[in-house]
Amino acid sequence: MSEASSERINLAARGRQIEYFTIGWNAMEGIAAVAAGVIAGSISLTAFGIDSFIEVTSGAVLLWRMSVDANEHERERNERMALRLVGVCFLALAVYVAVESIRDLLRRDAPEHSVFGILIACVSLIVMPILSRAKKRVGTELNSTAMHADAKQADFCVYLSAILLLGLALNAFLGWWWADPVAGLVMVPIIGHEGYRGLKAETCGCD
Repeated sequence: MSEASSERINLAARGRQIEYFTIGWNAMEGIAAVAAGVIAGSISLTAFGIDSFIEVTSGAVLLWRMSVDANEHERERNERMALRLVGVCFLALAVYVAVESIRDLLRRDAPEHSVFGILIACVSLIVMPILSRAKKRVGTELNSTAMHADAKQADFCVYLSAILLLGLALNAFLGWWWADPVAGLVMVPIIGHEGYRGLKAETCGCD
């Protein structure tokens, strides 16, 4: 085996390790965020948690793509089907968040303060940029469009984390109850765009 081939195998293994960590992290983040969101009555926190679960599915698709040796045509077809399912989930989440956020604003439903939710958002703002950089580095070295596309999803999580943190902080420290549903509404076009990309089978760079 040539040195170049050996190095590529090692890079691919590193990429899989990053994806395993990403899936595990998103699963734990999703459980924590949904639980905290339900307890506090926070639509933005609940949406962030549900998004993390959808990201687990998307990450699993990329991990499968990196691991299987099936017929290339069949693999691409199955991948597109899986990504479109992920896209539908994102779009459904966008509709849910929009409806719940507008309802909370109209009814003036004030969520409880969630220090735990603020902590989740802060940790995510630290972890996700690190993961994004690692994925971009491996993607560049492997010349992998799929890995670069997955790094964009990590950046997408950073945006949601920042929006979530702002909404929760304004509610907790300034008493602006409406900041939480407004944060949810700000998330809607971002989540919807990700859903559109999924329907187009672009999330993992299939095209």
